[in-house]
Amino acid sequence: MSTERKTTPQAPEPAATGPRPGRLTAAAALAALEGLALLAGGVYMLVMGLAGSPDDPRQAETGGVTLIVLALLPLLAARGLMKMRRWSRGPAIITQIMALPVAWQLLQADSAAIPAGIVLAVVALTALVLLVNPATTEALGIRGPGDVQDQK
Repeated sequence: MSTERKTTPQAPEPAATGPRPGRLTAAAALAALEGLALLAGGVYMLVMGLAGSPDDPRQAETGGVTLIVLALLPLLAARGLMKMRRWSRGPAIITQIMALPVAWQLLQADSAAIPAGIVLAVVALTALVLLVNPATTEALGIRGPGDVQDQK
């Protein structure tokens, strides 16, 4: 073992200060909208599982709790995007990628779920475009792979 102290790379620079771009605000609003929809669905399922008469109360309660917990990801991402935190783009993108298969399944249904699938697909694709936009990336202080600084 060496007694030499290892140096750690410098902490990343904070996100750029200045006004928040409209694209970033719109992406945060869409992520928050998805989070609130998940939260509302989870609360509804939980209440119906506890107070209603579902076929399987345990399944309704578990589904409700699961949706409430899943709502935390887009809600936290939206909060981070509004505060221009660079870490928040990853969870926001993950949320949109997870929403696309859900939208696809809703579009495959032969019911009133088709309009919900259309809305979810449009929201997810719009949010993805806003999140990978260069103005959003720059506002969050995210550098591309070619902009790595040499550490000596």
